[in-house]
Amino acid sequence: MTILERLSLLTLLDAVALALLAACWVFLSWWIERGNASRPSVTVLMVEYRREWMRQLVTREPRIFDAAILTNLRQGTSFFASGCMIAIGGLLAMVGNTEQIQMVASDLTSEAVPSIVWQIKLLVVVLFLTHGFLKFVWANRLFGYCAVVMAAVPNDISAPTAYPRAAQAAEINIRAAWNFNRGLRAIYYSLGTLAWLLGPYALMAATAVVTFIIWQREFSSLPRTILEAGPAMPGPEETTS
Repeated sequence: MTILERLSLLTLLDAVALALLAACWVFLSWWIERGNASRPSVTVLMVEYRREWMRQLVTREPRIFDAAILTNLRQGTSFFASGCMIAIGGLLAMVGNTEQIQMVASDLTSEAVPSIVWQIKLLVVVLFLTHGFLKFVWANRLFGYCAVVMAAVPNDISAPTAYPRAAQAAEINIRAAWNFNRGLRAIYYSLGTLAWLLGPYALMAATAVVTFIIWQREFSSLPRTILEAGPAMPGPEETTS
């Protein structure tokens, strides 16, 4: 059976639900990461805090505090990457065992559904988790690069490379954080995709719920209000003066 023949086993509603899932994931990611939005997300608001962190790094002695924070960030990426690997392994084992899938199918629905359909649905979950794993691994490496650049920031505040080097570390840190957040969104949507086992309407509902949860935490949460209400960040010229 070819790939097209396998996909043809899905209903039109399944295709619509899957298209809605993909559209919400892509659009929400773009909406969150817009840098010129009139109402920025928590992800965008944190950008300036990360830059301010690196500006403070230049004058902080000793810099053990900064190293500890970065270590905690790297541990977070390692934890989620390991979790994704375990989940991917478990799902692939289930995909390879059609008998178990059929038993799950009989519990979820009374319709006679070919096992290949359940395998396709689980493989979509695997794709989300794989995407999340790759993002977490890349974020971990970027945080490692950031640590090296931070270590290259001169201890002498008057050194001409002190603040430019700190700015480089900040930008790498920002890219690492954005990849980490993309990995988290992939996990959110992978959990929502599991609802597809209950049918296309369940997937649509789960997609709406997951999208709302992510949107609310990025644009309408208490932490966002706290971040936006804080004092204005000083610019580089104010810091170096």
